Amino acid sequence: MIKLFQKKIFFAILLLLLVFLTGAMTFTFAFGFSIVDAIYMSIITISTVGFKEVEPLTNAEKLFTSGLIVSSIFIMGYALAVFSEYILSRNNFENLIQKRVEKKIRKMNDHVIVCGYGRNGQQAVHKLLAYKQQFVVIEKDEEVVEKYYSELVSFVLGNANEDEILKKAGIEKASTLISALPNDADNLFVVLSARQLNKGLKIISRATEETTLKKLKLAGANNVIMPDRIGGDHMASLVVTPDLIEFLDNLSVSGDDDSMNVEQVPFSKVCPEGKEMAIKDLDLRKETGCSIIGYKTPEGEYIVNPEPSLVLKRDSKLILIGRPQQIEKLKKIYHV
Repeated sequence: MIKLFQKKIFFAILLLLLVFLTGAMTFTFAFGFSIVDAIYMSIITISTVGFKEVEPLTNAEKLFTSGLIVSSIFIMGYALAVFSEYILSRNNFENLIQKRVEKKIRKMNDHVIVCGYGRNGQQAVHKLLAYKQQFVVIEKDEEVVEKYYSELVSFVLGNANEDEILKKAGIEKASTLISALPNDADNLFVVLSARQLNKGLKIISRATEETTLKKLKLAGANNVIMPDRIGGDHMASLVVTPDLIEFLDNLSVSGDDDSMNVEQVPFSKVCPEGKEMAIKDLDLRKETGCSIIGYKTPEGEYIVNPEPSLVLKRDSKLILIGRPQQIEKLKKIYHV
């Protein structure tokens, strides 16, 4: 909608410029006025202010000036209408978007807040969409919000460093916050503010410098990711263990049922009645074809390739691997 109005404004300005140049050039070349007098005559004629002409006009000059006045009235009226409509529509459009987002956030619970919609923020949103997670994005660049706003991606316009903006994004009810701002100092302020507003919030922050990592942890971040270090490590691994890394790269966890190979299943899904059971008693391999490759204890400890005799505890999670069809079957049986 905004882009449509921008085209209209450009067209209106073009018409105004065209009628001005037509008047100025005609007064100069056809009627012999000086350049200054021609510009002056064109301006007072187009604006219809009623000032006195620079010299008495001939009949031909009067007819031309009359035509210029009539055409100017219509063009000026059109331009004013476009400008007014743009201002009103822009305000109404932004207010409508804001009301929709606020209404949507009020209904959210245990959602994810993504701070910053740069490259890392967009990657995070792509993953959240794939897994059908509720989320809201905080972004201070109005052009970015206007460009990427959609029914799927809701934005709160403002600086994530400010408590009021975090509250608008529903920080008190959120389960996770991802701070993906490009500046480490900004991420640090966001983590500090978010931790104060929600003590139980899981906070994941981006970092650029090694020295910031510990500070973010002390400020309250549960996890700190350094994209540059991960990228360099990954490239070096492709040199020393290429086959292993390529195999791991082919394990998709995108949330797309057509290509997914790895999935996590919480205790409540495999043991819906709440009874703690051993892995061998679940018989997941026989039912779905998927293999259990990991186990996360309620305390947060990870066990790789757990024994069949391991008893699953409440609030624990299983990590399974399988072909896309097997993962799809797992999700249907256990409603993951």
